Amino acid sequence: MITTESTRKVKKSFSISPESESFIRKTRKERGASSESEALDLLRSELMALQQRREIEAAYTDYYDSLTDKDVAEEREWGAFAETQLADGVR
Repeated sequence: MITTESTRKVKKSFSISPESESFIRKTRKERGASSESEALDLLRSELMALQQRREIEAAYTDYYDSLTDKDVAEEREWGAFAETQLADGVR
């Protein structure tokens, strides 16, 4: 159920470059948006998803970069063990 609060729009007035206007219109057509405002909302959603993906990837990188040599060796042992279990289960 969509609440009134989540669908409420905030009216803004600002100036943009001709290139930005062209990009928004092109995006509206490509995405089948009903308005330029909807096209901007779609672009914002895509950008937020991309940022979230980058944050998750950075967290994985930080985690694996923080592992000691001992931790890495243990992870490899668990991986090798899991491969033997998967191979046994496939037969």
